[in-house]
Amino acid sequence: MGITERKEKQKLEIKKMILDASIKLFVEEGFENVTIRKIADLIEYSPTTVYLYFKDKNEIFYNLHELGFQKLAERNQNLAEIANPITRLHKMGENYIDFGMANPEFYDVMFIQRAPMQVLSEMTECDWTHGESALNALKITIEEAMEKGLIKRANVVAVAMAIWGMVHGLVSLATRDRFDKLTEIKDLKALMHQSVNWLLSSIDLSLRK
Repeated sequence: MGITERKEKQKLEIKKMILDASIKLFVEEGFENVTIRKIADLIEYSPTTVYLYFKDKNEIFYNLHELGFQKLAERNQNLAEIANPITRLHKMGENYIDFGMANPEFYDVMFIQRAPMQVLSEMTECDWTHGESALNALKITIEEAMEKGLIKRANVVAVAMAIWGMVHGLVSLATRDRFDKLTEIKDLKALMHQSVNWLLSSIDLSLRK
């Protein structure tokens, strides 16, 4: 490996260290309480080093937000291969739950904390492209299911909100340990998948024919 390659590798490693430290602090202390100095102290570098990679805390937060959506998109990259839209909806729900349970810190940044949307509103060159893409994929699948007569036709956005709201609620409760004291739950993730399957099965008209 040449000098240039080593320097580039070191830059990527430091950038990852900054992002890893930042998401840890954001989740533990809240966006407003985190400073560039705290981030720098955690990775044992100077604040100047952090500023070499990100212009401010908002930019770090935006990068974490985008990285989370990229991770979610990776789980969904093969969904287009599923021809049946109902089956695709099931898989979307499963992927969403699995992502949230495996990445609670990113989930918190993406869907729970207010700060990302406040940051986006202040950063004129940034938008919520990944978030909109994820929601659009859900709406397109729902619309396809309606067109094929697999689910009752209704307001697509309303149906999307109902499905999203359910899986979001499940993940949010789980990542906040709200299910821990329920003794009847033996396999939480399996039960969450069953909940989503029940919702989608209840609107699947093909099961009633």
